[in-house]
Amino acid sequence: MNIGFVGVGRMGANMARRLKDRKFHVTAVYDTNRATATSLAGEVGCAAAQDLSEVTAASDVIFTVVTDDNAMRNIFTGSGDNLLVNARGKLFINCATISPHVHVEIEKLANKAGAQSLEACMASSITQAREGKLYLMCGGNEDAFRKAEPILKELAAQIRFVGKAGEAAKVKALVNMVMNINTAGLAEGLGLGAALGLDLTMLREVFAQTGANSRVLETDGEDMQNREHSCFFSAAHAAKDSGIALELARNLGLDLPLARATKEQYDRMIAERLGELDKSGIAELTFKDRHKHSGDRL
Repeated sequence: MNIGFVGVGRMGANMARRLKDRKFHVTAVYDTNRATATSLAGEVGCAAAQDLSEVTAASDVIFTVVTDDNAMRNIFTGSGDNLLVNARGKLFINCATISPHVHVEIEKLANKAGAQSLEACMASSITQAREGKLYLMCGGNEDAFRKAEPILKELAAQIRFVGKAGEAAKVKALVNMVMNINTAGLAEGLGLGAALGLDLTMLREVFAQTGANSRVLETDGEDMQNREHSCFFSAAHAAKDSGIALELARNLGLDLPLARATKEQYDRMIAERLGELDKSGIAELTFKDRHKHSGDRL
């Protein structure tokens, strides 16, 4: 089976490497950053496609890992060149965190072209992608899911089929919304602890043994304390994903004040040119004497 990738940034590249390690035939990769695609192609021994249609032609299954709704629409509907050119019989596995209704749109377009699509939303990070330990939430036609499952099992420690197209994206939006709120809350707790003169290592240990515990404490707490914000999941992506959840809420007439406040913090990071820091970098806004505006809102 020939497999192609569109979008080979941190996650897509490591998924391609993992499948190559597991003896799958990665035949083509594509990225808007040509140098990124060329580098990965040399590493896994495949073509660095110049056109999206080349990826479709060279592959039976195409993974897409792009940034947002607009990027997703562009790769499937771009004038002259897109993934649905001669796509009959192909299977598209779409892993980006995008709005649920866009997944529904893409499924309809793929079906019209004689192809299938499946959303495979990832609740994991770069390391898990490389090690084949992703947590995947899938949505779409069950037949498409069954076709994709043998490949997905090589990428994931856990796979959950949620339902029709768009449903997995809803779950993913909520996962990231709650994660982002937890991250902002932890940054405020540690920031206030630091301002009070508390030992932050001790404070993190207490958090871990009480109701303040969270997965975010495990992944981000020490990084916040040590100002280590190497990017695994960027503040810019956190803002985008919180925005998806807030839009779902608005459409239902729900007010989510914590999610709204969290998005405002990540939007502030972007405005202050901190958007490419890891989401743990939100601590730079809450600790005194760190960022130029830190402490203003404590």
